[in-house]
Amino acid sequence: MLMWASLEPYRPDRVRLHALDPSSLKRNPESRISNPESRIPTMVRIGIVGVGFMGMIHYLAYQKVRGAKVAAICTRDKKKLAGDWRGIQGNFGPPGAMMDLGTIARHERWQDLLADPNIDLVDVCLPPKLHAEVTVAALKAGKHVLCEKPIALTVAEARRMVNAAQAAEKQLFIAHVLPFVPEYAYVRQLAVSGKYGRPLGGHFKRIIADPLWLTDFYDPAAVGGPVVDLHIHDAHFIRLLWGMPVAVQSTGRPRGDVVEFINTQFVFSDKDVIVTAASGVIPQQGRSFTHAFEIYFERATLIYDSAVFDGQATVGAPLTVLTSTGKVLRPELREVDGFVAELTEAVRRIRSGKRSELLAGDLALDALTLCQKETESALKWRAVRI
Repeated sequence: MLMWASLEPYRPDRVRLHALDPSSLKRNPESRISNPESRIPTMVRIGIVGVGFMGMIHYLAYQKVRGAKVAAICTRDKKKLAGDWRGIQGNFGPPGAMMDLGTIARHERWQDLLADPNIDLVDVCLPPKLHAEVTVAALKAGKHVLCEKPIALTVAEARRMVNAAQAAEKQLFIAHVLPFVPEYAYVRQLAVSGKYGRPLGGHFKRIIADPLWLTDFYDPAAVGGPVVDLHIHDAHFIRLLWGMPVAVQSTGRPRGDVVEFINTQFVFSDKDVIVTAASGVIPQQGRSFTHAFEIYFERATLIYDSAVFDGQATVGAPLTVLTSTGKVLRPELREVDGFVAELTEAVRRIRSGKRSELLAGDLALDALTLCQKETESALKWRAVRI
């Protein structure tokens, strides 16, 4: 759940997003992809399964992705099939509106969309409980898949999805947008370049107001709750920057079978690396969303804090760099719509036949594993090894 910004198209030549350290990323079964660009049409044709909040966000973002078009949608809601999306709402971004769907094919059954030969990439924006079923079926149908986070609700389901991509020799992308958000992309670029040395740790924050419109948000078998649906953004980014921890130590406030609010210490084999995170839900509705970080490099500290108060985006602390020489720098970031950048990355990788290190299924599997271990730690009041 991140703030939406409707901005100019993503330019990969202007925002460098390389793997931090290829050796830190496990060899991925998805790397064996038999999809040379010659087998992909000039325009990558998208089928969106699920027209809720994220389905709408992706639909709007695809309008700005070069070389891609939405060719089909799938929803059981007849009003949405007719273009009436006014009932859609979320904790950021534009409200639902009437959409001119033009010649876009419309399906009530996802099985019919998967059978459509005019679809190259299936974008799964269904509730998490359906991610594994639809993703595996789409891969078996010969489609590439971009699935909204979390990858699944259980590690076993997530592993089944990754294995299905390997067997089908198709791309599986999991839509973790955080590495494409400009402030986070800048952090990662510094980590890759080594400009301020290596990252030694940091603290991450991600908190939302109770999403009262989601009746099954706290159901571990439906949406997964705050740790799996919200905190997983930071767990993914932490995994991307530092690799996999060896253990986690969490405290949390339970709400039924999930944890409503969590604080975690990530333990790494490198004892110099100190990483913590806080995430969850508060009952006050005045601040619908906030995310922030303070990240410590060997020769610099990076600070960022942003929130939505009463529907208005507010930057409490713009991205700031404190250098070891005493300078206070505020980098000028090019405005990039993170969702457009994320979807552009998927389309580019389909056309090139190359794996995405940022959207890879095995990376998302690791992020889910971390969240499950953190939940276990919080509920059992003890450290849990990974």
